[in-house]
Amino acid sequence: MKRKLYLKPFVIPLVYSLLVVGLLASVFISIQSSGKDDTNTYVSGTILDENTPVISTTGSEVLVGKPYNTEGVTIGRDYYDYNGTEEEQKNSIVYHEGIYLQNTGVDYVLADVFEVISILDGEVMEVKEEELLGKSVTVKHNNGSISVYQSLSEVSVQKGDKVTQGQVIGKSGTCSLGSDLGNHLHFELTIGGQIVDPENYYGKKETELN
Repeated sequence: MKRKLYLKPFVIPLVYSLLVVGLLASVFISIQSSGKDDTNTYVSGTILDENTPVISTTGSEVLVGKPYNTEGVTIGRDYYDYNGTEEEQKNSIVYHEGIYLQNTGVDYVLADVFEVISILDGEVMEVKEEELLGKSVTVKHNNGSISVYQSLSEVSVQKGDKVTQGQVIGKSGTCSLGSDLGNHLHFELTIGGQIVDPENYYGKKETELN
């Protein structure tokens, strides 16, 4: 005579529970695999907790910065724009020893000496000092554009130095050509062999400077 097998009451619910857990795990893994973006680089690290994924921003395009990071700096003399209005051109003329000159850059002024920084990564092409322009630094950037920082009281780089965006390269000062401005930075930007108004390029991508 065969004996009948009787399952204990908790066995069947346990089996169903295990099946449900296995099914949910399979669905979760499938969603994670199909939704992963292979164009992003995932790195270890957290922002809020240990379960928050962090996406690397390496490779994002660099934006052109201003040549200073001090609050309160203003424009003392504008870049001379041949297409500008008469009023705009009046504030972009340099007067020196009876001669009127068109300003080829922008003069940034502040009563106190402020740090001057590189607008992008690059290499120092030239460091010099002249009677009219004071101490100056010329930097060639990776995209071929050239930035010039004049009327410096101090210079903290040398020719051939590699500089990074935001690195301090000197401090503002005075010079004979801009003596009416007092403490200031004269800044010029050359793109594609042409001197341009720097104010039109701050915040643009480095690759747009061509």
